[in-house]
Parts: sequence; structure tokens; C-alpha cells
Amino acid sequence: MADTKQQFEHIIGICRELFAKKLHDYGAAWRIMRPSSITDQLFIKANRIRSIEIKGIAFVNEGIRSELIGIVNYGIIGLIQLELGYTDKTDLTEQQALELYDRYSKEALQLMLKKNHDYDEAWRSMRTTSYTDLILMKIYRTKQIESLSGNTLVSEGIDANYLDMINYSVFGLIKLEYGE
Repeated sequence: MADTKQQFEHIIGICRELFAKKLHDYGAAWRIMRPSSITDQLFIKANRIRSIEIKGIAFVNEGIRSELIGIVNYGIIGLIQLELGYTDKTDLTEQQALELYDRYSKEALQLMLKKNHDYDEAWRSMRTTSYTDLILMKIYRTKQIESLSGNTLVSEGIDANYLDMINYSVFGLIKLEYGE
């Protein structure tokens, strides 16, 4: 499990580096996004991954790897927005945004370690296409929870779904980076 933790941290480092660069270029412009818009952005990325997996070709010069990184980063943005709410302005400094990013990436890591312990790294035997399907399922669950204004009977909240999407994406990125 030590390798999994190191691999996870390495992948999050790659995602964070891109997040920081975009934060530098655009600021925290994503602060204006409502949670439902973030869910739709996650859907676009996951749906594109599935499309590439099925068709076997991408016409846009960004592949599955960049979309998985996008899901990690938008998942973390979603968690930040759930905590802070959306605004009409970019009200976070780069440093504040990165601190929040680090907090939520650590939360995702801790959740992964707990589940990984209980499931004995079953994710390593899964097909990467299953991660895509699971992410899409989590997105549809999130959309339903949003439609219910969060009033569920027995389900985990939107934050739990975002965390799972992040972790499935990291698993896919680990397999792309390190192989099966």
C-alpha cells in the first residue's frame, strides 16, 4: 500500500501543478461556477473519455490523460465550491486556492487509503474503462442529488461523489503513468 500512497501523491502533484499554472493564468475564475455547472463540466470530461475509449480515436489533440487530470481538478474545485459557495467575483488569492486544493487532495488521499485497505487494492485489477463508467455513474448520481436540492433519504452527499470521482481518476492516471 506504500506504493499506492506514493503513486497517488505523485499523480496529485501533476494535477496540482497544472491547477497552479491555470490559477496563475486565469486566477480563481472558477469561483463563479455553481455546483451544477461543475457537475456538467465533469460530465463533459468523462463523456469525452468514454467516447475516445469507444471510438479509439480523438480528433482534438488532448487525450484521456488530460481529461482525467481535469476531473481531478474540477472535483477539487467542486469540493471548494460546496464549502465556500459560488460568488460573482474571483475572491481567492492563488495561495488561498492552493491551500484549499491541498486540503481536499489530502482528504481524497485519506479516503482512498481507507477504502484501499478494505478492498485490498481491487482497483488495480479493474479495467480503466470501468473507472470511466463509475465516474459517469457518480456524475448522474450527483445530478440527481442536485435535482433533489440535496434532500436524499439514504445517500451520501455530493461531496462524497466528488471524492470518488477524484479517486477513480487518480487510479486511471496511476495506470497510465505506471502501467497495469
